[in-house]
Order: sequence, then C-alpha cells, then structure tokens
Amino acid sequence: MTLRPARHELGITSELTELAKVRGWVRSVLGGFPASVVTTAVMVVDELTSNALRHGRAPYHVRLLPGVAKLRIEVDDAGGEVARRRTPSDQGGRGLLLVERCAAAWGQLRRPGGKTLWAELATDPGAHG
Repeated sequence: MTLRPARHELGITSELTELAKVRGWVRSVLGGFPASVVTTAVMVVDELTSNALRHGRAPYHVRLLPGVAKLRIEVDDAGGEVARRRTPSDQGGRGLLLVERCAAAWGQLRRPGGKTLWAELATDPGAHG
C-alpha cells in the first residue's frame, strides 16, 4: 500500500446536509484502514462536525491526520462557544459523550478566530502504511 499524506482537509458549508459529504470523504480517505477504525472515525467526525455546525460559526474545516499508531481528527469553526458535554436527554446531549467513549483522547483548542475540537483514535499499525 502507498503512504498517504499526513494531512487531509475538507472545507464545508454551514448546511447540515454537509454531514453526508463529510462521512463519505472520511470513508474515502481512510479506505486502507481496518473497518473498525473507519466506522469509529466516521462516527466521531460526524459528532464533532455536527457540534460545530450547530454551535459554531463558519468557516468550517475538517482534518484527518493519520499516523502510524493513531488517527487525529480535527474540526475547526469560527465560534467562540466552548463545547461541553451535556447530560443526555430526549433532545440530545450524547455527541461528546460518544466521542469520549470512542476516542483514546479528545479535547478542544481555543484559537484566535474560533476553536478546534479534536479526537485521537488508536489504529492498528500493521493495517496501513
């Protein structure tokens, strides 16, 4: 298998319909990874992107940074609101809880002009190059 670039980035609009585009993009970029990693990455990217679209502001960027032992996922938005885990209810509040349970680590970085939500997933080092 050929080596993949260390960074993949996708800019998206503020439409919730962009989530399907993002999920397909993740599957395409991570095609050489084990199916379990791809499935988890799609779910985590979907949750982080949903959070940014609902609570952040444009512009939005999604990044995948595959490494030998981990995959880093980053979602940028221009909003200043800090992402917080909420108590699950009928109206939601499960997204960041799911990310926390699926990721080896996750968090957020405040930066000038917005924030970045990120998560890191463990990968099988023998499954890709």
